Amino acid sequence: QVQLVESGGGSVQAGGSLTLSCVASGFSWSSNYMAWFRQAPGKEREGVAAFASDGSTQYADSVKGRFTITKDYASNTLYLQMNSLKPEDTAMYYCAADQWVGYPARLSSSVYTYWGQGTQVTVSS
Repeated sequence: QVQLVESGGGSVQAGGSLTLSCVASGFSWSSNYMAWFRQAPGKEREGVAAFASDGSTQYADSVKGRFTITKDYASNTLYLQMNSLKPEDTAMYYCAADQWVGYPARLSSSVYTYWGQGTQVTVSS
């Protein structure tokens, strides 16, 4: 079965950096789409960054210029490099995947079938 396992979360001071990893296993799709989402207590889940099968990327305006999403195809690992972290970046970060996700919805959580259990990111002021 499909499994997504996130790692790399932790606690950092504002302005610091973290790199999250998501290892995907249990599938051999010819194409796939993956993304990072986050959810803070009492708030809706928010799309952060998406990586398409053709290598194209999308970012939420709130993280553009600070976060970078990449993928290692050989290891099926998705990464999120987070720089210049702010307290408002504090959230549980989730990795998601699906065989096909259209361009307009790649930052919409409702369209993804598979999810990891999350990794916590805490940014202090």
